[in-house]
Amino acid sequence: MKKLLFALFAFASSAYAQDEHHPLEGAWDLNVSMENRNGGVSTAPSWLEVRHSGLKTLTGRFVGDGGSARPISEVFFKDGHISFKIPPQWDKFDPYMSFEGDLKDGKLSGTIVKPNGKAMAFTGVRAPSLWRGAEPVWDKPITLFNGKDLTGWKALGPKNQWIVENGSLKSPESGANICTDQKFNDFKLHIEFRLPPGSNSGVYLRGRYEAQVEDSYGKAPYSIYLGGIYGFIDPLFQAAKSAGEWQTYDITLVGRKVSVTLNGQKVIIEQNIPGITGGAMDSDEAAPGPIMMQGDHGPVEYRNIVLTPAK
Repeated sequence: MKKLLFALFAFASSAYAQDEHHPLEGAWDLNVSMENRNGGVSTAPSWLEVRHSGLKTLTGRFVGDGGSARPISEVFFKDGHISFKIPPQWDKFDPYMSFEGDLKDGKLSGTIVKPNGKAMAFTGVRAPSLWRGAEPVWDKPITLFNGKDLTGWKALGPKNQWIVENGSLKSPESGANICTDQKFNDFKLHIEFRLPPGSNSGVYLRGRYEAQVEDSYGKAPYSIYLGGIYGFIDPLFQAAKSAGEWQTYDITLVGRKVSVTLNGQKVIIEQNIPGITGGAMDSDEAAPGPIMMQGDHGPVEYRNIVLTPAK
């Protein structure tokens, strides 16, 4: 009996070890060719994570060009071919999104068919770890917004609704997002914001990871509400103030490791961001990126934007 149990344990351990080194397992940064608003084709970032569950099943998470990370109950992989389907999130269609691709020479390529029936080609490479072997040495703080005009900033869209009013960077209505001209690797960011009731925005770190900005007073802590890294990391508790009040983020990003202080209270402490969030500017996670703020979800104001980069 002991020999049988030992054999079963050895088999399970061996199978588990093999799954840990599955060629598909891990995070993937994707680029998707999709139709843009002008009828042309542009590249949108996307993200895929595959993990093993038990002895042989693969599961995962997927982030499209918008929305949050969605769970994949089973990822199918055979002879180098990957496939899965997931239900729609914000799409106003019933069919599931389908993902079909091939793994060759360490790279992914294939086709995504959205719930509306449109097919989009994609390519993918393994996401970098972004592990830092030492704590950063901080440089001098940089004031990103001068409180007078849009110097150092650029709108990302045909409609630039951003204005400067009473020392704040203001989006009075939905329109374009806005980002810094400068790009950064690791940094500490101080930023203040104010929202009217029911409004929504977001601060994208390196243009890829969204720290949610939303009217969340009285809501439970959740990654899609204020204080969360959208779709990935829940805040420890909800430290939101009421709509119409000025609020403050102090965020430290080192590699993937993020810490968030909301209104003076630590709500995320040294958590790893798995991958890009929906609405990211690109999926090149190893590259430096700008600070971007959403302007397409409702009115918002920002002020006192100061970034301290790592040397």
